[in-house]
Amino acid sequence: MSSSKPSVYITRRVPESGPALLAPSCQVEQWNKDDPVPREELLKRVQGKDALFCLLTEKIDEEVLKAAGPQLKVVGTMSVGYDHIDLTACKKYNVKVGFTPGVLTNAVAELTMALLLTTSRRLKEAMAAVANGTWGTWKPMWLCGPGLDGATVGIVGLGRIGFTIAQCLRPFGVAKILYSDKFENPHASEVGATYVSKDELLANSDFVLATCALTEETKGMFNKDLFKKMKKSAIFINTSRGGVVNQEDLYEALKSGEIGAAGLDVTTPEPLPTDSPLLTLDNCVVLPHIASATDKTRSAMSELTAKNILAALNGTEMPTEVKND
Repeated sequence: MSSSKPSVYITRRVPESGPALLAPSCQVEQWNKDDPVPREELLKRVQGKDALFCLLTEKIDEEVLKAAGPQLKVVGTMSVGYDHIDLTACKKYNVKVGFTPGVLTNAVAELTMALLLTTSRRLKEAMAAVANGTWGTWKPMWLCGPGLDGATVGIVGLGRIGFTIAQCLRPFGVAKILYSDKFENPHASEVGATYVSKDELLANSDFVLATCALTEETKGMFNKDLFKKMKKSAIFINTSRGGVVNQEDLYEALKSGEIGAAGLDVTTPEPLPTDSPLLTLDNCVVLPHIASATDKTRSAMSELTAKNILAALNGTEMPTEVKND
């Protein structure tokens, strides 16, 4: 392989569609394991590279950029979120940043629906009853849940994912879809979603869905004050980022009956420690951050990351570049 080819370091074992796109024109080096690359290894392997193909688990800060060297042109993250990347440092060192919005929208919406159904129909408790032998004769009041039919669903953040979830909700017979966001979505009427204040959404929703980005404004936003504003029967679902939730406050709200139940695909930290009090609750379902875990979606994410990297290396417009103004 010619040494004139640009070099790329991939920080994890990823679907082959991405590395296969890079291989013909790049020297590709990879941490070919399912577990994250150790920090020391990352700092060593990134030296002299022209591009970095990373995941949410890697903190890409000034130390990493300096370790790479001045020839580093692009960081491509195989994720929608990019708060693990120091954008200020990237701008300082003239490093472009690519991410993967859009391609995982349907998969995340699908998983959000799965959490809605799991929590509202109390499937965690039902499966436990089958396994532990407490399933007895048919009882009219046993394991009844609210269901989606006739419910009011509040979506905090009506971007691509929130909008697609709203589309998925309609066949289930929900009565109302409310949303709150920084700005009104001009297409909200297409899915029957009504723009309201956050307080109005919290007070009126049977289900509250967090589909917002993690920013300084949203960090820890779902805390005891917000949980107190929800219905006592409300079910909270988070498929955005763990950092938007104060988990101690969520635990207290669930344990005390302040809210009815919760379904989480994202936590802080990840993985969630096995001694987390959230895992002791029957009314809390926790998944290991698998919202985008379909074969099709993960392959598309890997491919888009590679396309972002190739575009930046070739000096052309990246398909999905993080605007770093």
